[in-house]
Amino acid sequence: MGKLSIKDVPDSTFKSRRVFVRVDFNVPIKGGEIQDDTRIRAALPTIEYLLGRGARLILASHLGRPKGQRIPELSLEPVADHLAKLLKKDVKFAPDCMNAAPEIVSRLQDGDVVLLENLRFNPGEEANDLSFSKALASLADVYVNDAFGTAHRAHASTYGMAQYFDIRLAGLLMAKEIEFLTKVRDNPDKPFVVILGGAKVKDKIGVISNLVDKADMFLIGGGMSYTFLKAAGKKIGNSLFDEKHYEKVKELLKKHGDGIKLPVDHVAVKEIIAGAEKKIFKGDIEDGWIGVDIGPETIELYKSLLHGKGMIFWNGPMGVFEIDDFSVGTIQIANTIKDVCEEGTKVVIGGGDTVSAIHKAGIKDDELTHVSTGGGATLEFLAGIDLPGIKVLSDKNG
Repeated sequence: MGKLSIKDVPDSTFKSRRVFVRVDFNVPIKGGEIQDDTRIRAALPTIEYLLGRGARLILASHLGRPKGQRIPELSLEPVADHLAKLLKKDVKFAPDCMNAAPEIVSRLQDGDVVLLENLRFNPGEEANDLSFSKALASLADVYVNDAFGTAHRAHASTYGMAQYFDIRLAGLLMAKEIEFLTKVRDNPDKPFVVILGGAKVKDKIGVISNLVDKADMFLIGGGMSYTFLKAAGKKIGNSLFDEKHYEKVKELLKKHGDGIKLPVDHVAVKEIIAGAEKKIFKGDIEDGWIGVDIGPETIELYKSLLHGKGMIFWNGPMGVFEIDDFSVGTIQIANTIKDVCEEGTKVVIGGGDTVSAIHKAGIKDDELTHVSTGGGATLEFLAGIDLPGIKVLSDKNG
């Protein structure tokens, strides 16, 4: 069942009304300057759509992990200034969600925008505190969630406050995420290939288990691959190993091993630093060596398996891509992903590191079918978990 979006209701829903929009402005800031405004720009279509219908906008987000403490470096005030430049209009800033916000909100006129201070400065946000939820809800007439990246958290702004509104709407970004990821999870175009990398095995087990009957093939890389390789009887030297999830991985390989492809060779070092001596191992990795990237044979194998597919989902780099010396596998896969997308394959990317990887390869988001703004939220959604921030939204047929 789909969720109601801001486009599914009359424009009168927003005219001269206070509209609370949970956005994801969790962006890197250094010296008061925004280092990457991708997430801010991603929210612009929703913001501009609502402003065009005479809404009085109340924007709210978290930034970092202040754990209920007021940390000046994690203030959203620089974001308000940056957003004002993007919108080419004044953006008011409420320095406190509880005390200053009500007065500022009461003075809003049609087309005005205010950004609240970091929600996580208040411990009630992450605790989904009842009084904090009520206080946030009292600011607005309409609730909109456009922060897919936080939809897996049952926090006050993503879950608690929403229950005080008769209609709870998805923003344009949230609606797009739900549309594409539902397609990947429930009805992918065939043949369907899933590429999984990164360091954490535990984040990917649910995805494999939930998609194993829909995917034609899984291509495994990154730090997580060494736990899979050890479970397959290979020696992994001093490479990353997840003992806690080892037995689950063995079980997956036993049941579905034919559809799970593992690296056949590896780039390894004795120390994970730029300029370290590299050695290529085919099969087993010697003791004292650490796998940091898929090897040249694996790169060619994986690239050959990506052409002619109906849909590809990719989460997680193929190695320690942050260091140029160990980014070859990730960059090569990224470039192939772009090529097959141009050939007609639908390509969906998920996860912050994966997005960083395609950017490092010089690929723009709009050159792929869909680039998800979620990390943990994307993986949990594809694992079949009901996300609180989506579950609480109004159903189209509800």
